[in-house]
Amino acid sequence: MDDRVSRNNMNRKNGNEGEYIRLRLPKKHKKEIFAIADRLMGGSRINAVCEDGKSRMARIPGKMKRRARVRAGDLLIIKPWEIQDGKADVVYRYTRTQANTLSRRKLLPEEIDVF
Repeated sequence: MDDRVSRNNMNRKNGNEGEYIRLRLPKKHKKEIFAIADRLMGGSRINAVCEDGKSRMARIPGKMKRRARVRAGDLLIIKPWEIQDGKADVVYRYTRTQANTLSRRKLLPEEIDVF
């Protein structure tokens, strides 16, 4: 146990602690994609520009609406509806720091990499 504590302290001193931050990425098998919130429409809906170049009306679910405020310019993960391709559900919202980290690591598609 003392060995584990000493390694943690050593990582903090060297600045290596931020190397292994885990960020949620879109699950391609569930058809999730990156998007940027373009415009707030009211009624828990936003207009989002997706990585495939389409603009979709995205719905913010109630549990997310209460936890995380979505603003214009935020990086999101959305899941397009199977019935109507022009609509989607917001699955996750990244903070500004997380979006910058994804951009630095080249994990964002070029179409929406504005960070």
